[in-house]
Amino acid sequence: MDLSWLSDPAAWLGLLTLIILEIVLGIDNLIFVAILAEKLPPEQRDRARVTGLSLALIMRLGLLASISWLVTLTTPLFSIWGQGFAGRDLIMLGGGVFLLFKATTELHERLEGVEHVKGATQRAYAAFATVVAQILVLDAVFSIDSVITAIGMSEHLAVMMLAVVIAMILMIAASKPLTAFVNAHPTVVMLCLGFLLMIGFSLIADGFGFHIPKGYLYAAIGFSVLIEAFNQVSQANRIRYLNRTQSFRERTANTVLSLMGSRLADSAAAEAKPETGPKPVEDTAFGHNERAMIHSVLTLAERPIRVIATPRADIHRLDLSQPDTAQRQALRDSPYSRLVVIRDGSIDEPLGIVARKDLLAQLLDGRPLDIDAALRQPLVLPETVTVLKALESFRQHAADMAFVVDEFGSLEGIVTQKDLMEAIAGEFPEEHERHELPAIAVQPDGGYDVEGSLELVTLEQYLTLGDFEDEDFHTVAGLLMDCLERIPREGDEIIVGDWKLRVTAQKGNRTERVRISPLASHGGDEL
Repeated sequence: MDLSWLSDPAAWLGLLTLIILEIVLGIDNLIFVAILAEKLPPEQRDRARVTGLSLALIMRLGLLASISWLVTLTTPLFSIWGQGFAGRDLIMLGGGVFLLFKATTELHERLEGVEHVKGATQRAYAAFATVVAQILVLDAVFSIDSVITAIGMSEHLAVMMLAVVIAMILMIAASKPLTAFVNAHPTVVMLCLGFLLMIGFSLIADGFGFHIPKGYLYAAIGFSVLIEAFNQVSQANRIRYLNRTQSFRERTANTVLSLMGSRLADSAAAEAKPETGPKPVEDTAFGHNERAMIHSVLTLAERPIRVIATPRADIHRLDLSQPDTAQRQALRDSPYSRLVVIRDGSIDEPLGIVARKDLLAQLLDGRPLDIDAALRQPLVLPETVTVLKALESFRQHAADMAFVVDEFGSLEGIVTQKDLMEAIAGEFPEEHERHELPAIAVQPDGGYDVEGSLELVTLEQYLTLGDFEDEDFHTVAGLLMDCLERIPREGDEIIVGDWKLRVTAQKGNRTERVRISPLASHGGDEL
């Protein structure tokens, strides 16, 4: 073997140049290998890549060893309408057509969301030999171009073979991380398939004698890769920003909810509309009510107890300073089984609670009504405690009612076991509440009619108004008051994001109902 080239600097420079060219020319081959390997079972992918590229190396070395035969591939075999076709042209035409076919079918499957399956759940994988054969077919096409380039760049066969071996080793080493990266990023897969379409088109043009300079192709590929790199960096930075601004619990909740459907509005709207045709198959096993319940459970640790409490203005009370007849009338008229006991009309510091059944027992025993004897002391919770903590306190103290107090000890509201259950599973209207409107009603035009006391965390299951996690308010009425900087009045309107909020019912200082309408559907007209 002639080793005189070892002392020739020009030969070493040619070797380095050949290695770089071989790697550049092999990039399109690696893209195809990365996409094909995904079709195999995970345990066979590495073996398929190494086997296919190793056989391709042997093929390239064999082609280099038969340089005299390669030269004949550029000799025209026949001509059609004055256009001569050599063996190399036929190989390029066949490879280009095959590449266009494979890239088009892959694009179709991904755009249509098609995934081949066996039975009900098993994914159907391609055969190992089929994938390796496809790698070899495409590598044969690319090898012709690569080997002819090597012949034109160097006069020493050893230099050509060494360049091909080094380049192929580097390609085998790079194929695994490249395959993992491509398959982990769907946008990159689509970009790579676009590259294969472009390369296939250039091979067909080359086969017909219309040579497209490789520099144009690789410049287009390089620019597209640069743009995609910017896109990946942008996505990574956005995820990093969201991870900084959202708590771990919130990110976990969003991840779980995204698996069940990101919005409950679609299913809620579907339930509100009458069926006009066949009901579509659900994409998820979770229905609207199930997703709403799971969303409520995941946010229990974020919601303060005051947002689910019955406000002090709605508390049914029994005043010991009133005459006996007035007390009996209050007990008779109240629809609730327990009443808050006060004295001298002061609700800020209640005396306790009384159960109507205890008073009934006194009357059945023939004793006079003694409210003080039936008085009980409920659990007392600060208004800042979360619903999850309150639930645990109810369990530990076997409580059925709790007073919610502010930092000064004044009563802000009461919470019962029913309120805690509704915080998880939604409303459980009692008999006297059944005539009332629901907390949230989906409208035919895509809007919503909601209670002013509706929690924003519940409303965000249906629409996106914004991020109010760090604000002091937690209800729709609180949002209106914060934006208006005063007590809302009936007819007041505000714009939040893509939605218009209008107060439709106001009772004193309390916002009863609010109409939420999408701006696009009304164009700013009055509701």
